[in-house]
Amino acid sequence: MTLLGKIEYPSDLRKLDENQLPDVCEQLRRDIVDELSVNPGHLASSLGVVELTVALHYVFDTPNDRIVWDVGHQAYGHKILTGRRELFYTNRKLHGIMPFPSPKESEYDTFTCGHASNSISAALGMAVATKAKGVHRHVVAVIGDGAMSGGLAFEGLNNVSQQPNDMLIILNDNNMSIDRSVGGMKQYLLGLNTNETYNALKFKVSRWMHSRGYLEDDRRKGLIRLSNALKSAISHQQNIFEGLDIRYFGPFDGHNVKELVRILKQLKGMSGPKLLHLHTVKGKGYEPAEKSATIWHAPGKFDVDTGERIVKDTTGQPPRFQDVFGETLLELARQNPRIVGVTPAMPTGCSMNIMMDEMPDRTFDVGIAEGHAVTFSGGMAKEGMIPFCNIYSAFSQRSYDNVIHDVAILNLPVVLCLDRAGLVGEDGPTHHGAFDIASLRPVPNMTICSPYDEHELRRMMFTAQKNGKGPFVIRYPRGNGYLSDWRCKLEEITVGTGRRLKDGSDMAVLTLGPIGHNAAEAIAELEKEQPGRTIAHYDMRFVKPLDEKLLKEVAERYGTVVTVEDGVRNGGFGSAVLEWLSDHGYNTKVTRLGLPDTFVEHGKVEELQHIVGIDKEGIKKALK
Repeated sequence: MTLLGKIEYPSDLRKLDENQLPDVCEQLRRDIVDELSVNPGHLASSLGVVELTVALHYVFDTPNDRIVWDVGHQAYGHKILTGRRELFYTNRKLHGIMPFPSPKESEYDTFTCGHASNSISAALGMAVATKAKGVHRHVVAVIGDGAMSGGLAFEGLNNVSQQPNDMLIILNDNNMSIDRSVGGMKQYLLGLNTNETYNALKFKVSRWMHSRGYLEDDRRKGLIRLSNALKSAISHQQNIFEGLDIRYFGPFDGHNVKELVRILKQLKGMSGPKLLHLHTVKGKGYEPAEKSATIWHAPGKFDVDTGERIVKDTTGQPPRFQDVFGETLLELARQNPRIVGVTPAMPTGCSMNIMMDEMPDRTFDVGIAEGHAVTFSGGMAKEGMIPFCNIYSAFSQRSYDNVIHDVAILNLPVVLCLDRAGLVGEDGPTHHGAFDIASLRPVPNMTICSPYDEHELRRMMFTAQKNGKGPFVIRYPRGNGYLSDWRCKLEEITVGTGRRLKDGSDMAVLTLGPIGHNAAEAIAELEKEQPGRTIAHYDMRFVKPLDEKLLKEVAERYGTVVTVEDGVRNGGFGSAVLEWLSDHGYNTKVTRLGLPDTFVEHGKVEELQHIVGIDKEGIKKALK
């Protein structure tokens, strides 16, 4: 049996000799590669923290000690070492283990970590609570350099030294988020270098002074500030962390597991907040992932031995909505010099890299900073530009105040393109784009629409950049569309108009966005199964403003209406239809199909649509 095979929980790991840890790391890395080659997931991130994961569980008494991961992409090794090795083959599958750490799944998972930049704040809360309760417990936050650019991370850092805590922050610096890290923090971390001997000496002196009662809290903070100033003067380098009264150590090699154990043991006994800066390589130990970390962030299936990705032949198949967005954005930008592109760290994922390659001076990757992306776009819009700001729907939740305060109030022409809207599949509840319609619909000045297919996406994008449109939201799903011949003529759509796709006499189905294709299939099958029955189908296109002329037609012709949306029912598209009918005195019977008042689990999109009743079969059932 391998060493890894003997480890079910971290307590088993801690029984090993330190000299055995490199072998554990090698076996753990191989385990991750082998499993993800057949069961796709986030590969490169987890490979980059194998040594750190092993060292953390070796030094700290988990689960009593808390490890707070920032973004669960990197936590596969953690899952394997904490009782889930035998279940790891179910990772991201329906009813299998969750795609990211969650306290709902394991006591070793301390906090939700689907989105970036929350680990420092959460860990600080835990550390302060621990001290307040008088409980002896270490708290560690692990955050990447990409996530460190998020505003929440800085809010947490700013508060760390103001609260009583002994927490340790580990900065996993691999110069990557998904695409390569950008911005001032990246440049700062690349240049940051602190003498290891100096840190070791400072640690020994501070520990000696504390043991003899010379280093009470106020004096400790004063000495820290003095030493930070001296270090900056000697090294000609400012240290932002020590400027915040957080003792800084590093940078060190994040792939030397025995050295990491030594350092962590030293820091474990040190009082006050500390930051350990590690240099790592995303994809470490698997050459293809090291060479192309962005592609191998989530590579899909691949051949372990050759490193060849197993990519389905998509010849003749419809393109992804993302690619249609990217190509259309470039097409529009060539025609309209006022158009610019903005994305928070997702140029490849949202296909803005297409425009970025040709027009680098008109595209802006602002890093993991969704709120800033929106306000930055608002600033450009105020000066006459038309920003297309592309944010994944679930991540846009972080920019809600910015949308209201910095865009909507001034009625600025920011085109907010919400990629990955609706159910996204295996990434689960932290990534489902469920709430955008319900949250944005009450905001004044907003236009909100969703395309039925790729032609409609192009037309909506063309419409959004016309003068006088104000804040314009276009939501569309992850993955392939429906039209192989997608490059249609660009034409303006009258805002707030839907269309009747099919006439019928018995009832009407109102849909918003691509989920309408499921409804169309359901109607066709049901009419075939029930000869003589006819059902009308309307593609509403806009949820704000609604097509009142169309709704009046529906209300006067049909006693029964079914609405279908790929978003939450509460406050969503169906609710908007109900409100309009009620406000105008109609007693039409309405059945609303959409996501329930619960967080939908992970699994394939088609599996999840079936569970929530918005697949073809679920819609058929509602129409019977």
